[in-house]
Amino acid sequence: MKKIYVMAILAIVFFSCKKGSNAENAGHPQSEKVNSKSAVVPVPGATIINFSGYTWQVKNITDLAVGGPGPNYWANSSVWVDAQGLLHLRIKRDPATGRWNCAEVSSLQEFGYGSYVWKVEGAVDQLDKNVILGLFNYKSGDDGHHEVDIEFARWGNSAWPNFNYTVYPAYGDPATRKFNTYELALNGTYSTYKFQRNSQKVTYKAYHGHNELEGNSFYPWSTPDSGFPVSTEALPVHMNLWLFNGLAPSNAQEVEIIIHSFQFTPA
Repeated sequence: MKKIYVMAILAIVFFSCKKGSNAENAGHPQSEKVNSKSAVVPVPGATIINFSGYTWQVKNITDLAVGGPGPNYWANSSVWVDAQGLLHLRIKRDPATGRWNCAEVSSLQEFGYGSYVWKVEGAVDQLDKNVILGLFNYKSGDDGHHEVDIEFARWGNSAWPNFNYTVYPAYGDPATRKFNTYELALNGTYSTYKFQRNSQKVTYKAYHGHNELEGNSFYPWSTPDSGFPVSTEALPVHMNLWLFNGLAPSNAQEVEIIIHSFQFTPA
């Protein structure tokens, strides 16, 4: 077990911070006011959707050398908002090309200190070992800094824990990030995930069902009370469903996760 735990830590070191590339996100401004909702310049030609009261751009990339995390293909067809206003993220195989297309959206608003809450539908505790769902803050162009993650991932190894919290520092060595991993087992397919960010720390908690009832909560965790350089910047929110190292699902099954809502409450 000790060997497995060490390997899991190494996996997070190498794989959890790669959310995008400089090329696809160059020129996006960052606000210095951490609770503002300033506009992010979208990628030219990007599909724009409305979800949960915010606007989002959809990642659509067919060049493996361009957009991380990867190497993966990303398609507009893997993302949609249904008539009830729910966001669908899907990993699907293109029958014409054989490619597995992944899904990602990123907000055109930036969010700072406050509470971030996602209500999710899907068996995120039973994802294939090669499938990763990420809910996170991220500063494009600065991998390893200014990032707050909730990730459902085994990083290609079915023996590793499937639920990850990670906070990267605002500056300094990315290896000083703080993280914790757990083995997630849900009561059903409805769950809620939350983190709160302020100038001193990031605090996490998850819940069975679409609620924030303390009796349904699990896996609370936070960065140290002092001494850790939490990002002071307003950052976009990303949601993505992707494949570890671009590997197809080991069970060869398509995957769909539904996000019922994302809510930000300023501190």
